[in-house]
Amino acid sequence: MENTEYTSMEQALQSAPQQEGSTRLGDSWLLGFDTETTGTKPGKDGIVSASLVLRDPTKGYAGDVVATWIVNPHRHISKGASRVNGFTDDQLATEGMEPELATEQMAGFIARAQNKRIPLLAYNAPFDVQMLDGDIAHWCAGSVKPLSEGDLLVVDPLVLDREISHRSGRRTLGMTSEYYGVIPHGNFHNATADTVAAVDLIKPMTTLFPQVARITMDSLMDWQRQAQAKWRDQFNQHLISQGRRPVTDNWL
Repeated sequence: MENTEYTSMEQALQSAPQQEGSTRLGDSWLLGFDTETTGTKPGKDGIVSASLVLRDPTKGYAGDVVATWIVNPHRHISKGASRVNGFTDDQLATEGMEPELATEQMAGFIARAQNKRIPLLAYNAPFDVQMLDGDIAHWCAGSVKPLSEGDLLVVDPLVLDREISHRSGRRTLGMTSEYYGVIPHGNFHNATADTVAAVDLIKPMTTLFPQVARITMDSLMDWQRQAQAKWRDQFNQHLISQGRRPVTDNWL
């Protein structure tokens, strides 16, 4: 990560306000997060690029503070992942920073935001949280606290969308962005473009749906856990009717 990005993010987090439990989602600062990885298995696969985007709700996109990483995972990137994110083993070995430093920086920024009750925002958040926790366990065990240890404050636009929009079809970030009229800043499957697009979803969601606008920092996690459980039960009914095995995983 460029030193100017590191310094800018550090300063922005220091000057960000200490949020209250009564702060509503539409008025909240957000720390967007997205990763690109060697594959989909936390612990076995690793992060190859990541982005954090700090959003001041009074400034919007124009005021975003961005920190990015390209990481040498010291692991082979699968052909499928390479097709999606465009990275190759040779490129990552040449351009990537060492994973210990990158992981420590990402986790440190997230911890600073959490201390100010600024939620971490990620589309399909369990994936990115688990991938970073996998790298923490692999590279920084004993020196960096995993995200999942503690009362992590997270916003997952996918969970919000499933609760408020009952449309059919897939819910990729690109499709959901199009549904809410969010115009991407760059190409999807670029970590920064994906992060900004996910953060951009909050404004139309809180504008169009009063039940989302009323979510506070105190109620955020319980609201999403209940929404996810409701969706999972309905999804499992569909799976069982198709003779398929139901899903049993929980959301964070």
